[in-house]
Amino acid sequence: MTDKVRVPLARLAHARSGDKADWVDFGLFAWNAAGYALLEREVTAERVRAHFMPWLGRDLTGKVDAWLLPNLLAIKLVLRGALQGGGARNLRLDNLGKSMAGALLRMEIEVTPFELAQALATPRVGWWGEGAP
Repeated sequence: MTDKVRVPLARLAHARSGDKADWVDFGLFAWNAAGYALLEREVTAERVRAHFMPWLGRDLTGKVDAWLLPNLLAIKLVLRGALQGGGARNLRLDNLGKSMAGALLRMEIEVTPFELAQALATPRVGWWGEGAP
């Protein structure tokens, strides 16, 4: 059996987030197809919920949804009931949606060393084409 390593999502992807009323809405974008294959396998609604529970605790009252978007090498995630009623009612200003993409990128997944090497060696793809901007 191959040993696995834990890697933060920031090594494989970038993210954007925002808040819509009491929901946090994420876009998690892989740098390349090799990284997306790992995200698709490892980043599930249940794992994202577990990742945010220590931070949001009982405040994460709603469901977590995840949609795979392979044509964009992305996963759309929505955490419902995560903002204590939304930005206008929330007293914890530091946990609104815009700041939560960074927290998502700290989530760790388990991959084999070969999978990680393959994802890191594959050129990044984005609006600028291949290669890092």
